[in-house]
Amino acid sequence: MLSKRKGRAQRWGRHKAVLLLTLGLLMIFTVTFPNTVKATTSVYTMTAFTNTSESNMYIYESYNAKHYGLLKGPAYTPPAADLIRDPSIMKHTDGLYYVVYTTNWSGNTIGIASSPDKMNWTFVRNITLSTTTPIAHAWAPEWFKDTSGSVSIIVSLSPGNYQNFKPHVITASGSNMASTPWSAPAVLTGLAPNYIDTFVVKTGSTYHAFTKNETTKYIEYATSNSLKGPYTFKGTGNWAGWGSGVEGPALIQLDNGSWRIYFDGYADHKYYYSDSGDHFQSWSGKQEIAGLSGMVRHMTVLKESGQPGDIRKLESFNVLGSFIRHFNYQARIDASVSPVEDAEFRIVPGLANAMGISFEAMNYPGYFLRNNNGNVVLVKNDGSAAFRNDATFKRVKGLANASWTSYTLFNNPNLYLRHYDQVLRLQPVVTALDKSDATFREITP
Repeated sequence: MLSKRKGRAQRWGRHKAVLLLTLGLLMIFTVTFPNTVKATTSVYTMTAFTNTSESNMYIYESYNAKHYGLLKGPAYTPPAADLIRDPSIMKHTDGLYYVVYTTNWSGNTIGIASSPDKMNWTFVRNITLSTTTPIAHAWAPEWFKDTSGSVSIIVSLSPGNYQNFKPHVITASGSNMASTPWSAPAVLTGLAPNYIDTFVVKTGSTYHAFTKNETTKYIEYATSNSLKGPYTFKGTGNWAGWGSGVEGPALIQLDNGSWRIYFDGYADHKYYYSDSGDHFQSWSGKQEIAGLSGMVRHMTVLKESGQPGDIRKLESFNVLGSFIRHFNYQARIDASVSPVEDAEFRIVPGLANAMGISFEAMNYPGYFLRNNNGNVVLVKNDGSAAFRNDATFKRVKGLANASWTSYTLFNNPNLYLRHYDQVLRLQPVVTALDKSDATFREITP
């Protein structure tokens, strides 16, 4: 019996040693080659018309809801010479994206278009609205999806002369956006007159309405226990510090739980956002949307979970404090980067091979670092096999320091990502300087 126990103990000791060695190697491998991408980055899609066109819709995307890159523009032009002012976007249970929009300055219709991918849009239908009072203007329709699953549109209606706008709600009776009947417009009581551009979000059992006072030109705030009201105002006049001459509020909730409101500063021809971390009670000072302020008009933003990707900065080994960044679509290293997002990349599974990685620009969704005859440039993914191959890299141990990282082109391991006179290139490395130039470390911003 003792000999059997001793034999089992010896075998367990050998198994334990092998197990510990394996775990140790796995830990080393994980630290040195962190290829597993864990984080999921939210993607924010903006639909807007612009100062230059009321008939074309533009699509922008962002990973931080502050810096938006053009996804496609123009992306949709309505039929019959209709306008596409105030486009509001949602994703429906059928997997399609839908925008609802103002079709014209005057009239009693609003339009709907759909897309499977946010790139290619198709006209679905116009909805004709009817109330006991004549409708001269139907403006600023906004999707509202309730926690019950119902889909509604909040739209501002005026009997004439562009005055006495009142927010109304219509609700779909079915799920097919192409054919479902809509309820008759019902007034959101407590918000009339003269209120326009009403945007509603729901938290818990409370409906929060942000709406433009068309008389004073302030965005004001009211709440209700029912979508249709009655609403009670909680913030009027310049309660949030955004000033007068603003309109078109649209809200999203950020990953950290705070809320962001976007609004059109039509009086000064700028576009702003502001944040609230205390459930709409107070708001940060308004900030312009970089690159789009003064160009986009009344829009909404859809938040979704994007593909996994770790947001990183890549610091040079031999020029400490300098980071890989894009500048005029050329990749280089710099110590001073503005905006800071130019030096931040999403490291995603390799476009050509998931065992590799690709570098997507944080502030230009869909744009990746790729090889261009030895130069490294930032280019929009065209979906081709050539692009995928040129934009896929492989992590290896740092050539100048094994605790850092170097990157080879996945389909040509003899070419390393390195900087030369600050410009990023893909080249073979030979000298000690070459190896230092080709060594980086990933830092979480």
